[in-house]
Amino acid sequence: MEAADEERAPLLQPQPQPSRGDADSEYTGDGSVDVNNQPALKRSTGNWRACFMILGVEFSENLAYYGISKNLVTYLTKILHESKVNAARNSSAWSGACYLTPLFGAFLADTYWGKYRTVLTFLPIYILGLLTLMASTSLPSSMTSSDAGHQLHSVAVYLGLYLVAFGNGGVKPCTSAFGADQFDGGDAAELRRKGSFFNWYTFMINSGSLLASTVLVWLQDNVGWGISFVIVVVVMAFFLAVFFAGSRVYRYRPVRGSPLTGVCQVVVAAVRKWHLELPDDSSLLYEAQVADHRIKHTDQFRFLDKAAIVVTPSSLSGEKGNVAAAAAPVSRWRQCTVTQVEEVKMLVRMCPIWACLVLFFSVSSQMSSTLVEQGTAMDNRVGPFTVPPASLATFHSIGVLLWIPVYDVALVPLARRATGKPKGITQLQRIGVGLAVAALIMAYSALVEERRRAPAPPGRASCGSIGKSEFFYDQAPRSMRSMCTALGQLAIAAGNYLSAFLLAVVASATTRGGDPGWIPDDLNKGHLDYFFWLMAALLLLDLLFFVFCAMRYKGSTAAS
Repeated sequence: MEAADEERAPLLQPQPQPSRGDADSEYTGDGSVDVNNQPALKRSTGNWRACFMILGVEFSENLAYYGISKNLVTYLTKILHESKVNAARNSSAWSGACYLTPLFGAFLADTYWGKYRTVLTFLPIYILGLLTLMASTSLPSSMTSSDAGHQLHSVAVYLGLYLVAFGNGGVKPCTSAFGADQFDGGDAAELRRKGSFFNWYTFMINSGSLLASTVLVWLQDNVGWGISFVIVVVVMAFFLAVFFAGSRVYRYRPVRGSPLTGVCQVVVAAVRKWHLELPDDSSLLYEAQVADHRIKHTDQFRFLDKAAIVVTPSSLSGEKGNVAAAAAPVSRWRQCTVTQVEEVKMLVRMCPIWACLVLFFSVSSQMSSTLVEQGTAMDNRVGPFTVPPASLATFHSIGVLLWIPVYDVALVPLARRATGKPKGITQLQRIGVGLAVAALIMAYSALVEERRRAPAPPGRASCGSIGKSEFFYDQAPRSMRSMCTALGQLAIAAGNYLSAFLLAVVASATTRGGDPGWIPDDLNKGHLDYFFWLMAALLLLDLLFFVFCAMRYKGSTAAS
C-alpha cells in the first residue's frame, strides 16, 4: 500500500499543480503554498525546520494553561476567599470554557483566516489575559480589603481568566493541525515524520504541564503568584516572536470557505432528492471536472449519495418553478459533488470514535479528583520526602516524557518493520491500546484502594491521547482539519463533564438511607474502590464498542 493511501480514509487523490509537472518533485503534492502563495518548495519550507517554532508555541501555551489550572482552586479560596464549592465550580467552568472555545477558533481558521493568522491573532489575546492576571496579583491589600476593592479584584481575575480561555480557543486547535500541515502526505518520508510530530507534540504538552506543576506551583506557593505570571508572559511573548519570524518557512493550506456550509449543502440536497433512485454505477454521480483534489466514492451511508445525483428536468418535476430551475445553473444546495458527499461521510465515520474517547477522558479527569482524594488517605512518604497528593499528576507527565522518546525512536521503527506501514501502527490501534490501558489503570486503582498499602497509581495512559490528536487530523476533510482537531478537544471537555455527572449519580445513588456512600469525606467509611471498578467496567464496554467501530472503519477504508 502506498504511503498516501494509508494516511487517510477515504483516499484523497491530489491533482497535479497547474504550473508544475508530476515529475517535478521539488514541490509538495498536497496543494500547500508558501508565504507568497506560490507552490511550496520541499527543500526550503515545512518539515521539522518549521515544526520547532510551532511546538514552541504549544509549549508556552501549556505552560501558561497548567500554570493557572493546577493551582487555581487554591488561588480562588486563599486569595479571593471563595468557598471550596464555589472555587471548584468556577475552576471547572473555566476549564470547560478553555476546551469549548477551540470550536470558535477552528471555525475562523478553516473558514476565513487560516491556521497561521488565527494563531497570530489569538496569542496576543492570550498574553493580554496573562497580563491582566499579573496586574490583579499586584493590587495593594489596601485596595482589596474593602468590599468594593474585593469585587474589583474578583472582576480583574475573572476577566484575565476568560481572556486566557478566549485566546486559548484560537491557539489550541491550530497548532497541531498547522504543524501537521508542514509534512507532505504524498511523500513517504515526510509521512513518517508527520507521525513522529504528533508524538513530540504530546511531549511538549507534558513538558509544559510538568514545569507548571512543579516550578510554577512552587513559586506561587512560596514566592508569589505575580512572578509565575511574569515567567509565562515572557516565555509566550518570546515564542510568539519566534513563530512570526518563521512565516517564510511555513507551508500554508488555502482557505476554501466555510466547511459547515458544504456539510449543510449535502444534507439539504440529499433530503430534497430523497425520492430519487441511486444509479447502480457510482460514476454517474456528479463530480466537478476541475478540482484540486477528489475523494473516491465509498458505499457507506448511501442515503447521502443522493446529494450527488445529477439533476435533470425530470428530477425537478416535483419542485416549484422547475422550468426556470432546469434552465439555470444547478445550485450546490440541490446538487453536490461526490467529494463533498465523501467529506460528510468522513465526519459521520468519526462520530463513534469521538464518543468512545469521551469515557477515556473521563478517566483522565480522575487524576485531579478521586485519585487525589485517594492519595490523601494513603501514606505519602517516600523515604525522607513527602509527596503532596496534588502532585501525583506529575508522575503522569514524567512517565510520558520518558515514554515518548522510547516509543518514537525504538518502538515505532520496530513496528514499522513488522507491519510494513510508515507509521508502524495506525491511529485507531493506538487509541485502542490507550482505552485498554485506561481500563487496567482503573482496575489497578481499585485494587490499591482495597489494600491501601500499594503505591499510588502510575497515572493515565497517553497512547490514546496521541492517537486522538493524529486521528482527528488525518481522518478529517482537508477543509475541516482545525475544526476536527477542536472536536478532539471537545472530547476532553465532554469527558470532564461526564466524570462530574457520574460522580453526582454515584453520590446520589449510594447515600440513600443514611449510608455514607461510595465516596464520603472519610474514605475509610466508603468504597472508592467500587467507583473505580465501575469505571473499569464502563471502559471495558467502551473498548468493545470501539473495536466494533474500528473494524467497520477499517472496512470502509479498504472499500474506498
